[in-house]
Amino acid sequence: MVMVTSQMMDLGTKAPDFELPDFNGKTHSRADFEGNKGLLVVFMCNHCPYVIHIEDKLAEIAKEYQDKGVAVVGINSNDIGNYPADSPEKMKERAEKVGFTFPYLLDESQEVAKAYRASCTPDLFLFDADHKLVYRGQFDSTRPDQGRPATGEDIKAALEALVQSREIPQNQRPSAGCNIKWKSGNAPAYFG
Repeated sequence: MVMVTSQMMDLGTKAPDFELPDFNGKTHSRADFEGNKGLLVVFMCNHCPYVIHIEDKLAEIAKEYQDKGVAVVGINSNDIGNYPADSPEKMKERAEKVGFTFPYLLDESQEVAKAYRASCTPDLFLFDADHKLVYRGQFDSTRPDQGRPATGEDIKAALEALVQSREIPQNQRPSAGCNIKWKSGNAPAYFG
């Protein structure tokens, strides 16, 4: 299990646009999530041990903050040709098993991952009501091989500050996880 850390996009960056299908083929775009208190974008997949470690807590926190007016979307950018465990059928199975209440989208071209400078799963980006980046980094400090359950402490603190209109601390730690599985020859310059 090789650990990769996130790129830490500049705070204040406008959320890049996307238009991606979910596992049922329904298209979702960034514009669909305007009018909310914020937007949490999570680059994730089905088979990564780092994602599996946090997925139950992620589902719980996502539901809690969706109820408080924050939109949440999951994006799978892995190469499904070489990683069939991340296929749309498996995405649907995973979403239903874990109980995701947010759209789980497939970035088959991997262009959206590149636009966000995403590099690992999970890689989390929280935007405010104007879709300006206010948090990017780790879900929490736990890792799958530590024997400690995921808490979501870091992302929850950022989400809570956002919904209460408090300043979000800028001392943020990078996310860590498996690298996005780039298609052959498609890895971005910032990767590796």
